[in-house]
Amino acid sequence: MPAMSTLTSRWFPSHERASAIGICMGGFHLGNVVGLLLTPIMLSTIGISGPFILFSSLGLLWLSTWTSKVTNDPCNSPFVSKSELRLIQAGKSDSVKKRNPPSLRHLLSKLPSWTVIIANITNNWGYFVLLSWMPIYFNTVFNVNLKQAAWFSAVPWGTMAVSGYMAGKASDSLIKAGYSLTLVRKIMQSIGFIGPGVSLLCLNYAKSPAVAAVLITIALSLSSFSQAGYLLNIQEIAPDCAGFLHGIANSAGTLAAIISTIGTGYFVQWLGSFQAFLTVTAGLYFVTTIFWNLYSTGERVF
Repeated sequence: MPAMSTLTSRWFPSHERASAIGICMGGFHLGNVVGLLLTPIMLSTIGISGPFILFSSLGLLWLSTWTSKVTNDPCNSPFVSKSELRLIQAGKSDSVKKRNPPSLRHLLSKLPSWTVIIANITNNWGYFVLLSWMPIYFNTVFNVNLKQAAWFSAVPWGTMAVSGYMAGKASDSLIKAGYSLTLVRKIMQSIGFIGPGVSLLCLNYAKSPAVAAVLITIALSLSSFSQAGYLLNIQEIAPDCAGFLHGIANSAGTLAAIISTIGTGYFVQWLGSFQAFLTVTAGLYFVTTIFWNLYSTGERVF
């Protein structure tokens, strides 16, 4: 993921990055769809080794293509024409002044860095709770068997791939129309957190698995607007060390994902129901939205 931030900042002009991220993350979400649908089938037919063999083989196939085709910079790629290279370089306003990479202490001394880190924590908390626990949620709350629950859980990820791309296109259009980067990032991130928060609160009142699936689909679809929010903001506040800052934010976010995924069962038992835990998660979305709008910026900081 940090490498993706570094490469998109080098390979795309600033007014096309949101669309590029939308396409990249579309693959991320569609991978969840494939995993959720194929894994139960393979477990029941091939056994527990089936998913590991298939997904590792796909990874090795992708890696062989990646290492032979991709370069660090478009200047070094044989697949980029001179006219395309000029277009990329003309749209990279953040490449005019190169600066020395900041230290970790300096990165953490600025509030815009913390807006990105905390946004990643909140995003991963909600994302991995929904990814890991939704089949169990449908099974526990609505008595849907796990194979059927996989289908209910897979649909939202497919729509998330589409909505993420739409968010990217909308973001790029607003920037081309003259709106400031700061305003666009605040709008996109607010949609990406308030939308899921409201949807999770409404989920408390769902009376059927179909209604619950619709609300979860809305929650995840709107959360993909974060791709045009904090995920892109990393490249704007720290263009020369986007991978470094993304790595820091991703480490914090991964820790949050571990805590939320492992701890959900304990939280549900402690709070008394899935609904109470979903309310707590919604509250986390809302608080982070306030922090984001107070201290985030689209201007270069490092």
